[in-house]
Amino acid sequence: MEAPPDHDVLCARALHFQHHDGSPALQGVSLGVREGEILAVSGPRGSGKTTLLRCLSGLVRPQDGEVWFNGVAVHTMGPLRRERLRRDRFCWIDPAPVLVPELNVWENTALPLMLRGTGRPRAKTAALEWLERLDVGDKARRRPHELQQAERQRVCIARALASAPAVLFADEPTAPLHRADRASVLRTLTTAARSHGITVLLATHDARTAALADRTVALLDGRRVRTVHLPPATEATVATGTTGTTGTEGRAACSLSA
Repeated sequence: MEAPPDHDVLCARALHFQHHDGSPALQGVSLGVREGEILAVSGPRGSGKTTLLRCLSGLVRPQDGEVWFNGVAVHTMGPLRRERLRRDRFCWIDPAPVLVPELNVWENTALPLMLRGTGRPRAKTAALEWLERLDVGDKARRRPHELQQAERQRVCIARALASAPAVLFADEPTAPLHRADRASVLRTLTTAARSHGITVLLATHDARTAALADRTVALLDGRRVRTVHLPPATEATVATGTTGTTGTEGRAACSLSA
């Protein structure tokens, strides 16, 4: 079992995963993620994006294949070691906001830091700073049920950034936000990640969201895909399959790769 290259903070090799009903979610997916890189994992719903992020983050174990984080084999870790890894080095943003109802907004935001041993005053300061950046600083003492869904999602994003993770896994993080708000929130997330050296894996089916990343990996039916742009075809070629001389139509083909 050979460790991945030093410049890859995360590495997946030939990942396979099946759902409980036996349907394939991942079929031999391999990729490497460089430290500080923002990588978009794109594809339609059901393509395996969330499953890939769950395997890379240690939330689930692939049925076959390898996952490495900073040269350490995640796929061989037991549940407790994977839980500590997620607590200390990773953070996750769900498509729908998940907050602790008994805690107020700043306490929810500071919770990951306090679980790592950060003192309450320091954790509160970091939480309030990120809540302000996400335009929900005035909600710091509210309970989650007092917030709109879009505001709760902003709190979840602030919580992820306040904890300064090594890797941030964001699964459709702006899904609950109004379209007008998505661009500004994504800019805050990506700018903060770059300035703090946070590696981001961003699952999305939206091309405009993927365009904010440094690089995009596309999935379809649990496999990586590569789009090949072909030269323009003439009208005669489109109609008859023969070479013609008038009119053009752009063509593209999609090929699967493990």
